[in-house]
Amino acid sequence: IGVGLVGFGIFFILFGMLLYFDSVLLAFGNLLFLSGLVFIIGFRRTFTFFFQKQKMKGSSFFLGGVVIVLMRWPLLGMLLEAYGFVTLFRSFFPVVFGFLGSLVNIPILSKV
Repeated sequence: IGVGLVGFGIFFILFGMLLYFDSVLLAFGNLLFLSGLVFIIGFRRTFTFFFQKQKMKGSSFFLGGVVIVLMRWPLLGMLLEAYGFVTLFRSFFPVVFGFLGSLVNIPILSKV
């Protein structure tokens, strides 16, 4: 359920950006993304992830951007969310890029 909610959340966020920052789609995507994250890792671990002392800056920008999108200021909210997202998940980017680089070693995908 959680992976589906996160997937639909990302879809609605991208679709909302394609439709010139439609605030309703962006707000719905944000809510789906956050609720999917809670379903995947649990409420307590989500809370502790967002409110760690070293991640408070990123959390405040990300969650503040969500609130601003909900208040129907989508462009400013998405800019704040993007900065907060990069700040929050900065440590995960090398792992993701390493995984994407290892996809070249799969025999079927290396031919493509």
